[in-house]
Amino acid sequence: MSNFEISLVVYFVYGLAYFIMGLVLLLEYWRLTPDAPQKKLFMPLAVFGLIHGIHEWLEILLITFLRLGEPFPNYIAWLRLGLLSVSFLALAIYAYRAFRFGQEYHSRLAIFGVTTLSVFAIIAFIDVISAFSAGSIPLFQMVESLVRYWLGVPAAAVATIGLGSGARRALADHRQPLDRYLTLTALGFAIYSLTQLFVPVMNTRLASIFNTTTFQAWTSIPIPVFRTIAGIIIMAGLILVTNFLETERQKIITEAQKARLKALEQEEAIQRILLRQTVAAQEEERTRIARELHDEMAQTLTAFSLELATLQKELGGQRKYQVVLTRIQNLGKQMSQDIQHMISDLRPAHLDDLGLVPTLRFLADQARSQFGLSVTVETTGKVQRLESMLETTIYRIVQESLTNIARHANTKQAAVNLSYSLDTIDLEIIDLGAGFEPEFQISTSRGWGLIGIRERAESAGGNVTIRSKPGQGTTIQVIFPLTMAGEQLR
Repeated sequence: MSNFEISLVVYFVYGLAYFIMGLVLLLEYWRLTPDAPQKKLFMPLAVFGLIHGIHEWLEILLITFLRLGEPFPNYIAWLRLGLLSVSFLALAIYAYRAFRFGQEYHSRLAIFGVTTLSVFAIIAFIDVISAFSAGSIPLFQMVESLVRYWLGVPAAAVATIGLGSGARRALADHRQPLDRYLTLTALGFAIYSLTQLFVPVMNTRLASIFNTTTFQAWTSIPIPVFRTIAGIIIMAGLILVTNFLETERQKIITEAQKARLKALEQEEAIQRILLRQTVAAQEEERTRIARELHDEMAQTLTAFSLELATLQKELGGQRKYQVVLTRIQNLGKQMSQDIQHMISDLRPAHLDDLGLVPTLRFLADQARSQFGLSVTVETTGKVQRLESMLETTIYRIVQESLTNIARHANTKQAAVNLSYSLDTIDLEIIDLGAGFEPEFQISTSRGWGLIGIRERAESAGGNVTIRSKPGQGTTIQVIFPLTMAGEQLR
């Protein structure tokens, strides 16, 4: 391979390394949140990588012109220098921000380096301006020298200091191996900063000692090769940094999602407890009202009936009062029956005395007499007494479901199935009536009944499934965990 071909490969790889670095940092910049501290660092460094890569590819064009013996267009030379200046300016912005970002972790060597850079910049400026004033170098060489001396060397050196401080900060924050990745990147910029000292040969004091020709004479390696190695090191280090940050970000997101899920689970648990307490309070209030109706109103009605019987006996000979007294007596009996129904609805005595299954059969008989609804109650598995609140919940769900069927299903047939297992009880209420679309039923009167069923089931830890379609009937299935079971029925 000829020197020309080697140069083309070197500059192509050189530019590619920086261009890839710029693309990676640009993508990482877009992924970062607005308040991320790295956001201000990545954009100027991405701009440096993209523009510097294009600048190096322009060098390929320059080499090609020289190879062909064609004069290099003046505007392309200034365009290349403009790209170099902009890239170094972006690097300088990054270096300044990185230097400030890690200022709490600067070493004494960093302070010495900044002081040395200031002295070097002054010496280089005087040297170049003096040569230009004396007519020893043209305008283009003066500008290119100052760009490298005043932007390239200090920017890369300060970036090295900032990255080194960032590595110490990462180590203090226990963010390994980020500290090693930043140190690797700092090494790349340190090499790059040193290579920028070696400018093309020109008639200045610094350039007469530190130039690309003397560098190759000392090392037997062209300066672009070292700059390419530095670029590859910088690219590799920054890719490792962005990969680390992405992994760290995903870990934070995962932990946040876990915390959010845990908070939601705790909130749902609290809601279930509150719902259970609400249902329990409702049942306690129902029981209290039923007791008061039984103890007070029933006694009052009994006394009323006795007094009415006495009055009827006293006025038995007066026929004109008999019709009114008989009517009042019938009203008293009706009131007594209504109160008994209310007491039964508020708290069925069968549930405490006989258990769930007999009470459901009694409820089925009531549905037959009240609504003309034929209800079958079937059980599978070993029937057992359940925790009181669970029995009450199942009873209320069946009661509400049968009421819904009688009012809306347009059928006279229904079935209640209870399936007992070791750790669950499966309740199904089935009808072959009109059916409905469950997702559109929430706004109707039947929808409120379904909401009540779901809330009651969830208060006892149950899971509700409603299967229904118009014309195909409805099945309400509720599966309860059996966390508390009583004595098994013999």
